[in-house]
Amino acid sequence: QVQLVESGGGLVQAGGSLRLSCVASGRTVSRYVMGWFRQVPGKEREFVAAHSWRGVDHADSVKGRFTISRDKDKNTVYLQMNSLKPEDTAVYYCAAGSNWPGPMDHWGKGTLVTVSS
Repeated sequence: QVQLVESGGGLVQAGGSLRLSCVASGRTVSRYVMGWFRQVPGKEREFVAAHSWRGVDHADSVKGRFTISRDKDKNTVYLQMNSLKPEDTAVYYCAAGSNWPGPMDHWGKGTLVTVSS
């Protein structure tokens, strides 16, 4: 099994920045695709960014503002979020999977990001 624990969420004003972290433990996590997704209550969970052997992918809505990175020695994946907008408000989930693109197999419990206008 893989355990994922997110941190770094909080309240920030529009235009501000936050960095989310996700620490992975369990099986050989270095082989997994790691990604970030987000969900607003009442809406479907949506893709934000992924880090795989293909490189990095970012959703169009966050390109130029968010950056995913990974420290394999620390089994940690980060999401640097700059120029935050109120519409970025959501619960952000860390996820791990075997293939990309493809469904994720493991999920964290999420961390809330609230962007005030």
